[in-house]
Amino acid sequence: MASMANDMHETDVNDLPLWSLDDLYRDTDDPKIETDFQAAKALVAELARLKGAIIASRASAGRLGLVIGEAIGLYEKISNLLGAIGAYAGLLTSTARDNPRLAKFEADQRARYAALAGETLFLTLEINQIEDWELEAALRAHPDAAKWRPWLRQVRLSREHELSPDLEALLMDRSPAVANWTRLFDETLAGLKATCDGDSLTLPEALNRLSDRSAEVRAKAAEGLAQALSEKTPVLALAFNTVAYEKQIEDRWRKFPSPAQSRHLANEVDASSVDALEAAVVEAYPRLSHRYYGLKAKALGVKQLNYWDRNAPILDAPPRLYSWDQAKAMVLEAFSDLSPQFAEQARLILSEPWIDARPRPGKSSGAYSHPVTADRHPYVFLNYMGERRDVLTLAHELGHAVHQQLAKPLGTLLASTPLTLAETASIFGEGLVFDRILADCAKEERRALLAGKIEDGLNTVVRQISFHQFETRFHAEREKGELDPDMIGRLWLDIMAESLGPAVALNPGYEHYWAYVSHFVHAPFYVYAYAFGDLLVSALMEKRREDPKSFAPIYEGLLAGGGSKTYVEALAPFGLDPREKVFWSRGCDRLAGLIDEFEALGA
Repeated sequence: MASMANDMHETDVNDLPLWSLDDLYRDTDDPKIETDFQAAKALVAELARLKGAIIASRASAGRLGLVIGEAIGLYEKISNLLGAIGAYAGLLTSTARDNPRLAKFEADQRARYAALAGETLFLTLEINQIEDWELEAALRAHPDAAKWRPWLRQVRLSREHELSPDLEALLMDRSPAVANWTRLFDETLAGLKATCDGDSLTLPEALNRLSDRSAEVRAKAAEGLAQALSEKTPVLALAFNTVAYEKQIEDRWRKFPSPAQSRHLANEVDASSVDALEAAVVEAYPRLSHRYYGLKAKALGVKQLNYWDRNAPILDAPPRLYSWDQAKAMVLEAFSDLSPQFAEQARLILSEPWIDARPRPGKSSGAYSHPVTADRHPYVFLNYMGERRDVLTLAHELGHAVHQQLAKPLGTLLASTPLTLAETASIFGEGLVFDRILADCAKEERRALLAGKIEDGLNTVVRQISFHQFETRFHAEREKGELDPDMIGRLWLDIMAESLGPAVALNPGYEHYWAYVSHFVHAPFYVYAYAFGDLLVSALMEKRREDPKSFAPIYEGLLAGGGSKTYVEALAPFGLDPREKVFWSRGCDRLAGLIDEFEALGA
């Protein structure tokens, strides 16, 4: 595991993979796009002929089951065709946010999708008019309907919150217009340039410098980013406010008791479980983030950390950098320790042009694995810069991709995994790679790596729960009226101060940092799923340590199950019950144990 030079050379960056989307479509003018859209349109017309048939078949369980099975089968075929077109547009645009032609293409496809998908709304609306006992009788009477039981379970969750067919169609028709606020947010961030020592940095480049070993470099990057964000906050705040207001209106019509409730339903998780998670993490702030940042300040020889020092390396030596080939080898070795099938799927993904890892202007920040549809393969997106965190990001997103590959046989509707379980494979894969990195280190390097792992844990657990609290407070305040950038900034500082503790100074400029967290606009209340997944994986990793051999097949079964089981059902074979606060507190204990080890190594 030899280290590289201190910087990724130009040739190294140019050697990083770019994906090819040819498995979807060759370009935006590919005639297959229109062919697939017309095929979807024909299937929608075929499905429309069943409109009213579900209600008309209620008298016969056998007939009702037959109609439901046929209708959902058609619906999945439509989803596969439209999903491929939508995925292509999104994937293509994510690497070139500064290209107005691609932005228009994505927006046009989104509008066409919404218009056509609106014609299928009757299906779920009619299904939800059926009483529970009628539906159960139909599923028992017809095997083609029974296979859709998990998807029907998810559909039924929204039953009491559905509107009239006309209102549902209206919301579907106007969804592309609402999505343009998200597009504005994305394009604004993609075009952001932070000035630092004469360099013009993109958002990912500026964020990367916040982990530089030089305090001066970190400070200048932080100040440059703060200035760049401050110039953009009027636009970003407008987008944030508008998306929240649109959500507020829809939530009121749907009679959701809280702004987060629609996300809870999508995740198939009770609000009480999320409340227990939040309570456990907030209660642990003093022994996690407050304590660790105090220890880190001491390790760096300062009384208090500046906010840009949170992720600073604690060693003066240049950080170990990894080539792309080294990162791939480490991930595959770690995945092989878990199970041959897990590693085999990862090897396939790495060997194909399904990964876009090369940073470049106009490319979105962040990382993801897009499953497309179950009759396709996933695409992995990241900005690889050679640092340890980038290796772990590769492991994280490959974990997602392997999960998506294993669930593909279920089909698109059943393979879709709630966010509460969607992070399971990704965080698990990341943990396996970290354990491998840590296994063969000298004391000082081990302490530095532990610091990185603890900080990743704090960013995933403490920080994401604080993000959840920020969203909760923001949406509550938004009900009283629009929040200007200064109001949002004050709210952000209050929440961050509580979570980070007295050892971290929130210097001027940090009030703008809410503006680069795109999840707030992309997917309101998404963020708690990261903490949920991280602490859940802590429990799974303890189970694996108890008996690695018997763990692997049970774990593969969890991943292959996609969204066919709720998180409670999926975790039952491991003897785990995440519905109580004590479950989450135990996960926090594991992170606290890493902090104990970090402190002991510094003695």
